[in-house]
Amino acid sequence: MDLVTFGVQLLNAIQYGMVLFLVASGLTLVFGILGVINLAHGAFYMIGAYLAYWIATYSGSFALAVAGSVAIAFVLGWLMEAVLVKRLYGRDHLAQVLLTFGVILVLDEGRQILFGKDVHSVAPPEWLAGTIQLTDNLSYSVYRLAICVFCLIVAAAIFWVIRSTKIGMIVRAGAENREMTRVLGIKSDVVNRYVFAVGIALAAFGGAVVAPVSTVFPGMGDGMLILSFVVVVLGGLGSVAGAAIGALLIGLTDTFGKVFFPNVASILIYVLMAAVLIWRPNGILGRREI
Repeated sequence: MDLVTFGVQLLNAIQYGMVLFLVASGLTLVFGILGVINLAHGAFYMIGAYLAYWIATYSGSFALAVAGSVAIAFVLGWLMEAVLVKRLYGRDHLAQVLLTFGVILVLDEGRQILFGKDVHSVAPPEWLAGTIQLTDNLSYSVYRLAICVFCLIVAAAIFWVIRSTKIGMIVRAGAENREMTRVLGIKSDVVNRYVFAVGIALAAFGGAVVAPVSTVFPGMGDGMLILSFVVVVLGGLGSVAGAAIGALLIGLTDTFGKVFFPNVASILIYVLMAAVLIWRPNGILGRREI
């Protein structure tokens, strides 16, 4: 592998890892703060892609499609928490799994009624539709580079909010000790609703920005859900920084595994997870139990 090809694969790994981080960061916040296992998280990744396809088809604007899909997903997440999820706080995980699995079925049925079973494609904006010629025989998509930039901006915004704002302080406190935040008089209901809605919106954003480089198809969120849980376990429950590290590790492992070890590439991610858990049972940045 020459240096240019290595650089292309590295960019692919970073792009994949950053999209995975967007989806997994919402999942780790929801589980870390609310204590809720949301199996429907991957379904909202799919919904984000379908909404982007639908809005882009009728408006002709990809920017409006991304913004619209994120806004709709945020409202859906808000309503889901207010109507369903808030009843799960303090309940055992079996109840959470059953309810969120039911949400998956409802969302999938709604997707089938509205969009059918066809596979769809979304065109990137014209100003990002070209390629960069790297060598005589090798080029790289401008939109794939743009995905990296988009995701880095959103990731930087997430870290800034969590580390430098009052809301972020409350979120971090909730992730560390939910009971203490209640004792201090923090309105946990409002915080929980915003956290859940933002987590859903991040999943939808990931689906929307990936739509132009991947077909939009039924069940596209299933694999992303599994990988997101792997990221959460690798990084540590409730740790956004850990999710970023875990997502990049998975992106690098998956991309270069398919290049160097194609016969066993499908299991390398889980080998990585097992190795990390042997080294740090609570995840890379997970807090140790005392």
